[in-house]
Amino acid sequence: MNNKAYIPEEFISSVAAILPRTLDINDFIRHCQTPLRKSIRINTLKISVNDFIHKMTAEGWLFDPIPWCQEGFWLERPDIQEQTLPLGNTAEHLAGLFYIQEASSMLPPVALIGDNPQPGKILDMAAAPGSKSTQLAGLMSNRGLLIANEFSSSRIKVLSANLQRCGVVNCAMTHFDGSIFGNWTPETFDCILLDAPCSGEGTIRKDPDAMKNWSVESIQAIASTQKKLIESAFIALKPGGTLVYSTCTMNLQENQHICLHLQQRFAEAVEFISLANLFDGAEQAVTEQGFLHIWPQLFDSEGFFVAKIAKKSSVDYCYQGKALNNFPFSKVTRKQRDELERYVQQQFGWSLPDDLLLYQRDNQYWLFPAPVEDLIGKLRLQRIGLKLAEQHKHGFKFTHEGALAYGQQFSKNLFELTPSQFGEYYHGRDIRWPLNQNSGEALVCYQGYPVGLVKALKGKLKNNLPRDLVKDGQLVSWE
Repeated sequence: MNNKAYIPEEFISSVAAILPRTLDINDFIRHCQTPLRKSIRINTLKISVNDFIHKMTAEGWLFDPIPWCQEGFWLERPDIQEQTLPLGNTAEHLAGLFYIQEASSMLPPVALIGDNPQPGKILDMAAAPGSKSTQLAGLMSNRGLLIANEFSSSRIKVLSANLQRCGVVNCAMTHFDGSIFGNWTPETFDCILLDAPCSGEGTIRKDPDAMKNWSVESIQAIASTQKKLIESAFIALKPGGTLVYSTCTMNLQENQHICLHLQQRFAEAVEFISLANLFDGAEQAVTEQGFLHIWPQLFDSEGFFVAKIAKKSSVDYCYQGKALNNFPFSKVTRKQRDELERYVQQQFGWSLPDDLLLYQRDNQYWLFPAPVEDLIGKLRLQRIGLKLAEQHKHGFKFTHEGALAYGQQFSKNLFELTPSQFGEYYHGRDIRWPLNQNSGEALVCYQGYPVGLVKALKGKLKNNLPRDLVKDGQLVSWE
């Protein structure tokens, strides 16, 4: 039990007034005071679910399937691992094989595109820290275009880092207040996820202080922002497209009332799609409108809300976009592409992907998802696709993010690290290696999975891990 969790009496009274008759308020309080089970989502951009489970079962990990996400599992590790090695410092996490993600937060991406393998252009309107964006990219198999928007400057860096760690290449980042998309990019996106900023009532199980600043007045202020965001999202959605609205809170004002506001605002253009059949057991949480209102005691998870909304027709909007000049990238010439192709073939035995576009900015080479070209000049894009390489006077230098995304396809200049060498690498140190000659850029792997780049020199592997990724403390092994 987590008896230190702060739960205001006024909040308990408000929950008691709306809690379904089949649920008990004392059971609700008890679950709010019980810490969450650990849960992870396997990143299928890098490893299959079966391969990951087989690999980690050998390490004593126990997996309990999350019913609404095929890649999601509640996780138990042996006590010695829990005591000596944080989950985020395991080699598998650093290599991007899984994402530490609360079970309920896996619902919105599944509701949005779980049954649609070709979703086209998707907007994740409030994307940081990246759990749902990386999940969407996995469901999209890195195809199509994912716009990951984040308004908070302080959260942009962690969003970018998680996209890179997970090998996401079909994404462009933006940095806007989400309320601008309706007027700047009307009828542009096939699918939109609005995981809205909220009062966070459902997060109390992982954060005992989550409700320290809770008040009815603050909920009203947040709801006003949410109404602006959902209207913007609906206008930015193409007719025939799908919007998922979600929060990690439990009151009606930030959930059902926001969706009903949208229906009142746009009338027949709004259709609520029932989520009663999203997974076995969903009917326990479904509302009369077809939304999912997840109470903590239903599935032993966070409190959560998910609504799926279809746009049946166009709606009125006031276009306020403007043409943007001075796009700093240009398409590479055939000669430039051939030069880079020769380098990656010679150094790594790899070929450039033909499903992405190669662009250049100064001496940098970037891979862009093809659908992003529709938005160039219309929307200021913070970071597009993946920076693959930099050119200098002696040739090319591959990037860390490129190695994480494509290293499993490399066939030359590969070095397999031991657990202790992996630790040395992530501590930012060079690795002794019995090399007789210099062979240049190389990929280091751990248990067959890409870790990063080194420069293979006589007698050592010179560490090329970006400085901001260097770790302190125990890594990889709990022994």
